[in-house]
Amino acid sequence: MTEQQSPPEQMVTGEGAGERGGNYKITIYELENFQGKKCELTEELPNINEKELEKVGSIQVESGPWLGFERQAFAGEQFVLEKGDYPRWDSWSNSHNSDSLMSIRPLQIDSPDHKIDSQEHKIVLYENPSFTGKKIEIIDDDVPSFHAHGYQEKVSSVRVQSGT
Repeated sequence: MTEQQSPPEQMVTGEGAGERGGNYKITIYELENFQGKKCELTEELPNINEKELEKVGSIQVESGPWLGFERQAFAGEQFVLEKGDYPRWDSWSNSHNSDSLMSIRPLQIDSPDHKIDSQEHKIVLYENPSFTGKKIEIIDDDVPSFHAHGYQEKVSSVRVQSGT
């Protein structure tokens, strides 16, 4: 996503409330493979340096999902972090432009008809910010390459119609 893109709007669901009513919890480590200084989080952190970490080398997501950002104050490229272990930066990022994560926040679902086990999953990708320009709809499909779907443009905004 581009730098001009604002972070997704989120609904406040209560401090630390996670998927299916659980708590959001993530542990970030300064070094790869869960080594070095660590910090456990249950709420957003706009600057990882506030926790006396120079960088994020690995991540363990106990509950989530979380949204990580390459820059402080929730700016720059975004990375969705679902439950699981991320032993090094390239395990959470397919980016060739970014090798850092400097801010992080829980990703809260704001769709009134969101269902974890929804039968249909639909996402719409837009060429420009604010959901404008050329678009492509993806329904219940993994997309390893946008080019395979005839989409040659960049993606600057995303709208999830149903599913997660």
